[in-house]
Amino acid sequence: MAKVGAQRAAELTGKSKSTIQRAMNSGKLSYELDANNRRIIDVSELDRVFGLEKQGAPKTEAPASTTVETELQRASEMIEMERMKMKVKMLEDQIHVLEERLEDMTGQRDMWQKQAQQVLLTSQYSQQQAEELKAELKERDERARANRQKMMEERMKRMQGQNQNAAQDKETSKNFHGLWQRIKGNKDKEPAASGASAPAQQKQSDATKAA
Repeated sequence: MAKVGAQRAAELTGKSKSTIQRAMNSGKLSYELDANNRRIIDVSELDRVFGLEKQGAPKTEAPASTTVETELQRASEMIEMERMKMKVKMLEDQIHVLEERLEDMTGQRDMWQKQAQQVLLTSQYSQQQAEELKAELKERDERARANRQKMMEERMKRMQGQNQNAAQDKETSKNFHGLWQRIKGNKDKEPAASGASAPAQQKQSDATKAA
């Protein structure tokens, strides 16, 4: 069977073009798409749904009320189409705004994550520095304590050596003093002994002369 467009289908069925289009939109009337992406309808489908008018029959002029109704329907469809276009435009604008907000939020999130990582790294580095400083202070304290201990031990050794030297000097002085006293005592005895032997020598001399 032949396939026709919406306008020709309206002529074959005696219906308005808008009626044919609404039937296609609702699925009541099946159609196909041609190479130019236009909707075409099989004549047998038109006959099944609406029936075909006899060809060559005199066309009767449509009443004025039908024409007005058709025009009103067409105007209503145009208004509805414009309204749908406006809704689509508004939805597109909203989607665009949401996309921009999402992009901004994504950028802020990435920036916050970067700042958080920097803070974390700084905190970890500061903590590491604090631990290193603590360990260094502890090591210095231990070295200072070891140096003080060593100095105390050396000072004690020097004091012990000085005490021993003082004791030795005292003992030496004591021995020297005793030796000096003995030497001095011997010197005091020698004149006394000389004085005691002088009269005896005199008596011996006198006796020799008398003889």
